[in-house]
Amino acid sequence: MQYYPLKFEPILKEVIWGGSEIARFKQLKQPMEHIGESWEISHLPNDVSVVANGLYAGKTLGFLMQNFRDRFVGEQVWNRFGETFPLLVKLIDAKKDLSIQVHPDDVLGRLRHNSPGKTEMWYVIRAEPGSRLVSGFRRKVDADEYRSLVASNQIEEVLQTHEVHAGDVFFLPAGRVHAIGGGILLAEIQQTSAITYRIYDYNRTDLQGNKRELHTELALEALDFTPLLGAKVDYLSRMNEVVPLVSCSYFTCNQIHIQSTTKLTAECARDFRALDSFVIYVCMEGTARVYCGNGLFETLQSGETCLLPCGIQEVMLRTETDCLLLETYIH
Repeated sequence: MQYYPLKFEPILKEVIWGGSEIARFKQLKQPMEHIGESWEISHLPNDVSVVANGLYAGKTLGFLMQNFRDRFVGEQVWNRFGETFPLLVKLIDAKKDLSIQVHPDDVLGRLRHNSPGKTEMWYVIRAEPGSRLVSGFRRKVDADEYRSLVASNQIEEVLQTHEVHAGDVFFLPAGRVHAIGGGILLAEIQQTSAITYRIYDYNRTDLQGNKRELHTELALEALDFTPLLGAKVDYLSRMNEVVPLVSCSYFTCNQIHIQSTTKLTAECARDFRALDSFVIYVCMEGTARVYCGNGLFETLQSGETCLLPCGIQEVMLRTETDCLLLETYIH
């Protein structure tokens, strides 16, 4: 395998609640409206990412998994997750409120859908003043009250809402009720799973007057009703350091903010020799060059994502401007 930073063609999803922020953030050549999601790296059956650069341009993520296996993702990752790439990386632009929903854990996901569950995290890129999201219940609720609140359109009264700003981070383990509010652009890192139980959709209808399907009873067994007050991840952003954000059994995510104050090249060296995992970089702002130990490199600008195969063990991040990156791998 040739080891270099792999970029993929974004898979753009047009939805009624989407806006135009993804096109601006990714600096796409033409403006696009109603784009709610950009799937940056995906191995879901009907949405498999395609390499956009270098020797493997035009090859799918599935091709890389099948042909290079543990050399691509790492031996420990291959042994745990097998032939499916374990993470799905998205950008989400919520021009309007998304539905209130929950995802099952691995046990329930495999029992009902022969699929992993979905644990995920959010990193807020931009937020309009006053924008809010939902994460968790603000008080204890039992099954009977839950059914009653959904039926009477009062479920929002027991949900914990949070006003958000750029840089806010939320960890959402499977079972946590959540929703993205209107006016928020964020990056989402999640297990490779498409299972979502929709609990409430504000009684909205489509152009034909039809309401979207709710999964009230399916969600009941998946929900964690434990009250949650401190849903936002506390961290202190520091220049030119690797700052841990989230670490769980499914992924680890760090923030790297490289600052150049003299218009000279600023650098951040990363040593992955002991990691045994692929590494993903998502550029939140600025521009950076991602150099591999073999001299090959790729330039990332805001809104772009690259994946480093496991065989890349030493990396140098270089920038001549301020640059903010999310770094993700499986430990």
